[in-house]
Parts: sequence; structure tokens; C-alpha cells
Amino acid sequence: MQPKNLNRLLHALARQGLNVTYDNHIYSVCLKDALDAPTAEVLLPRDFPVEAKAFKQLANLANIRHPDGGHVCKCCATPDFHPGDAGVAIGSVVETQGMLIPAAVGSDINCGMRLHVADLSLDRFLEKRNDFVERMKGDYFFGTRDVTLTAKTARALFQHGIPGWLDAMLDAPTGSVVKSDFKQLAFEIDRVYFGGSMDGSARWAPEELVPHSGLVRDGGLATIGGGNHFVEIQVVEQVEDRATAYVWGVREGQLAFMVHSGSRNVGKYIGGMWRDRTRRAWPKGLKYPDSYLFPLSVQSNANLVNDYLQAEATAANYAFVNRLLLAELLRLRLREVYGDVEAPLVYDLPHNITLAEGAGWVTRKGACPAHLGQAVIIPGSMGTTSYLLMGKGNPAFLHSASHGAGRVRSRFELSRKGASQTEEALGLTGIDCITLREERRIEEAPVAYKPIEPVIEAQVHAEMVSVVARLKPILTFKA
Repeated sequence: MQPKNLNRLLHALARQGLNVTYDNHIYSVCLKDALDAPTAEVLLPRDFPVEAKAFKQLANLANIRHPDGGHVCKCCATPDFHPGDAGVAIGSVVETQGMLIPAAVGSDINCGMRLHVADLSLDRFLEKRNDFVERMKGDYFFGTRDVTLTAKTARALFQHGIPGWLDAMLDAPTGSVVKSDFKQLAFEIDRVYFGGSMDGSARWAPEELVPHSGLVRDGGLATIGGGNHFVEIQVVEQVEDRATAYVWGVREGQLAFMVHSGSRNVGKYIGGMWRDRTRRAWPKGLKYPDSYLFPLSVQSNANLVNDYLQAEATAANYAFVNRLLLAELLRLRLREVYGDVEAPLVYDLPHNITLAEGAGWVTRKGACPAHLGQAVIIPGSMGTTSYLLMGKGNPAFLHSASHGAGRVRSRFELSRKGASQTEEALGLTGIDCITLREERRIEEAPVAYKPIEPVIEAQVHAEMVSVVARLKPILTFKA
């Protein structure tokens, strides 16, 4: 069945300079004047809004090529597809050969998801909920966390990610994690994508975070961040794939906690640096791309390509450790309040990252890897179900899946003067959101997001993922 008013929609997109066709939940899109570029494909549930700006951004992405060599091989988008602020639509996935597109990652490098489960019943959790929340508010909002690092540990973190941080911490433990179970942390490395370690270098980190001696007190480490980032307490409401859930240690009735955060100010620093470097590297005398999305060519900029990959990996390593520490602070507080709670890691995976895949590289922006048999975590809003899934490695979508439901209403629209801000209108009735900023509840209200169920169903139908378990939100921390 086709979307309502399909012909009218396609004509409207044509007026925007786009050639668009539709078949079985997939829109195919390209620029009218770029017939040699690959056609990008967007998987969208039937009744989801089609946003011309996002389609134009995706078509621009597919059209990128470098005059010295390098092109896009394939481009697609997941069902949480919506416009991005920096010219790249959220939900975009692009495979390139002979070039990289740093703008397709942006500055929120290795924003990602981390999921733990705990053998703690909801009733028992709620008995001491207030005590637990007050302790977490201190760590997340008031700076009572202690994530002090030695200079050696900080440098190891940027260079090697979680294994580097852990090895250095074992030599000289500092901060709150001196109370952690280091054997458990070491065991859990295998449950982090790439083992939580990429080929980074401290030379790309902000200077104040990599001194040669002394201690580093990083105010950004183990912080949630703004926007749609969160830490959420959930309960495993339903298991659908019992065999896989058993292997992953997931059972109905367990408490769960999910972390959504990234590289924070380090990512902004590195992303901004490379936005400027990439523009300066564009061949002199040639017209800038209309999209202002600048690629780096392997043919003419091999050293810059290698440097960018190392710089991005440096921010990615920081993000892996940032999520680990957000989760570890929570796990330590659980143990303080509820006793000996193991709370093992299920999985930690990135989005917003460039990885060596396919013909060269695959860059995901607001999308996550979904390789065959790999765990995939897709959150809903703080008022709707989140999902634990298993990837099916579908090459038609570059072995990818969505990273959420996708926004349908902007933060400005929700917070502007005259907008309805009643709890009922925003979908906030009964929502337990812990934040110091009331505007955050409004900007991130459930009504701001597309319904998660059609997003998941579309990807299951397209054989991108299969559902393992559903998780119901209990309370959410928003910075």
C-alpha cells in the first residue's frame, strides 16, 4: 500500500530538485542534476512524515565526490531519518571508496548506547528509589563523582580506549572506581564494539587533558550531555528470543540501565578542528561543493585521511570510556544502596563513526552497526519502549540499523512561546524524569519523537534486525 497523496508528495519533492520514487516502504532519491551519483534509499514506515530537507541532505551526501579521486559507492537511511543541523541527515549511512567525509560524522563522535541488566526486582528498586536517585543526582549533576586520572591514564585512554584506561588504572587506581570490580570490567571488554579500543593518539586530545605529569580532573568525563542523551533505569518487560537472551544474560523482570552519551567536548574539539582542516584541504581555485560537505581524497590527501581517522578514533576512545564511567558510577551506587548487585554489561556499541568496511569505509550518522549476530540497542523516548535486538547483517542497508525513533518535532517548536506545555499534551504524564532543567523535559518529551514500534517493525520486516527483548522505562536522568 502506498502512502497517502504519494503523487502530490513526489511532485513537491521534484520542485526541490529531487528525483524520488517509492516502492514497498523504500524511497529512492537523487538530485535531478546528478544522474551519475548513486541513488540513495530511505526505509520509512508508510505513515511517517517525509521531510524534504532530510531528503535533500541525503541526496547531497550521495553526490559527494572529490576531484582528485574518491566517490560514494552506496548511501541509505534508517527509519529514524530526519534533518540534521550540520547538513547531514540523522539516520544516514554512506559507503565511500578513495575518500572520507568527516562532516558525515560531525562532532558528536561515537555517541552510542550501553546496556546493563541486574538481578534486582522493580519492587525492591522502588523501595529505595529516593536514596538511589539522590546519590545519582550528586554524581551526574552536582559533581560529587570523582573521575580523577593520572596523566599516564589520561594519555592511555585517548590512545587505546577502555583497555588502555583499565591497564593504567590497575597500575595507579584513582577516583570512585577504586571500589570497582576490575576483573568484571576486564571481562566486559569483549562486550564492547571493537573491544572499546581504536587506534587513537593523545596528540589529538585537548592539551589540558594530556599533561606529561600530575593529575587530570576532566569536568566533561562521566557526564551525560545535552540533547537526546540520557541514562535510564528500565525493566526487562518481555523477552521474544529466549535462546539469544539467555546467552546474553537477559531475563524478564530484571532491572536494566541504558546509557546514551558520546565524546562530549572532546568530540566537539576534534570535530571542529577537522571541519576547518577539511575545508582548507579543498583544491585551490575549485568551487566549493554546493552542500559544503568536504571530502578528503586518499589520492591527494593520504596523510590527512590517516590523521583524521586517528583523530576520530581518539574521540571515539574517550566516548567508550565516558559511557563506561557513567555506567560504573551507577553500578557502584546500586551496590551501595541495594547490596551486592553484579549488573553485567550486555553490550556497548557506537553510532556517529567511520569504520573500515565494504569498498573502503562506512560512515554512520545517527545509525549503528547491525552485523550478523551482533547486539543492537535502539531506545524509544523516555515514555516508550526500548529494544534489544540482534543484527542480521543486511548488505542492502550496509549492515546498519537505526539509533532511535527519530525526532518529529524540533526543540524550538516545543519550547516556543504559545506552544502547549501541559503534561498531557507533551506525553509526560507519569514520566519520572530526573533533571535540573525543566526545559529539558519539554524539549525531550515523548511527543517530540516518532513512535518507536513502526521504526522497529520496518527494520524487522526489512531483515535488518530481529527483536530479542523489550525494555520499559522506569526513570530517566537528563542533564
